Amino acid sequence: MERYKHLNTYLKEKFGERTLKIPVDGGFTCPNRDGKVGYGGCIFCTERGSGEHLKTMPIPIQIKEHLESYRGKRANKFIVYFQNFTNTYDTIENLKVKYDSSLIDDRIVGIDIATRPDCISEEVCQLLQSYSKIKQKVVTVELGLQTSNEKIAKQINRGYSLDVFTNAVKLLNNYNVEVVVHMMIGLPNETMQDIENTVKYINSLNIQGIKIHSTYVAKGTVLEKMYKEGKYEPLTLEEYLDKLLYVITHLRQDIIIHRISGDAPKDLLVAPDWNFHKKWVLNGLDKMMRKQNRFQGDTKIL
Repeated sequence: MERYKHLNTYLKEKFGERTLKIPVDGGFTCPNRDGKVGYGGCIFCTERGSGEHLKTMPIPIQIKEHLESYRGKRANKFIVYFQNFTNTYDTIENLKVKYDSSLIDDRIVGIDIATRPDCISEEVCQLLQSYSKIKQKVVTVELGLQTSNEKIAKQINRGYSLDVFTNAVKLLNNYNVEVVVHMMIGLPNETMQDIENTVKYINSLNIQGIKIHSTYVAKGTVLEKMYKEGKYEPLTLEEYLDKLLYVITHLRQDIIIHRISGDAPKDLLVAPDWNFHKKWVLNGLDKMMRKQNRFQGDTKIL
């Protein structure tokens, strides 16, 4: 019995068989880096964004190499995941060229676009909707909320207000584009009340999925500087698991949980050490939920 709604189960039910993601670097930048919104990006973001391991090469080649490797033998259906930086931050013409270039194989059943809410417009939504209406692909957009606390959002240099996020979700809803929200646990100066408020805010939105990230310190980031100066201390594994349990047991039961921990590249992780061990989080949460007989959205008082 699953204690929460797993992405793998959802995809298998939706597509009739195991379906995996192909992460790609679309060659995008970010308005929080090039000066349009700010410089340097969010304080936890590395120079390459979230897909540090990805190779910079044409999109079709990235996908072809993935499908021809051992990873291409692990499933018969795939979703292309535009991962690095802001993947709607370009002209509509260039976006179409990049998205089109990813659809090189019949096994690709969808596209997943990671972006910022301040880079969602009517034109972008119209383009995204065309892939579901015309090309019969499942289209998902991932938006980095991290927190509903406006003060913390400024401290992490997020670069947009909560109203912008709310309006972006509503706009994507209007075009029937699936929305996945990113939430981070363990941000600087975050309290349990902040986590509770963020969960309430997420539950109020018409979203279909969530990615829950642990906050880790990576080399070359502003957060690393704060950590070394004693201005930031990551959560312990036990602290993270306690807060993660709260989030999952208070999330709406229909929300698909795409991940429950952030995965730092081994060559860039500064702290905490437990981030190296994803199974510690998976197994630790499972053990807690079974011991306490908890389920997603059961909303019992801890």
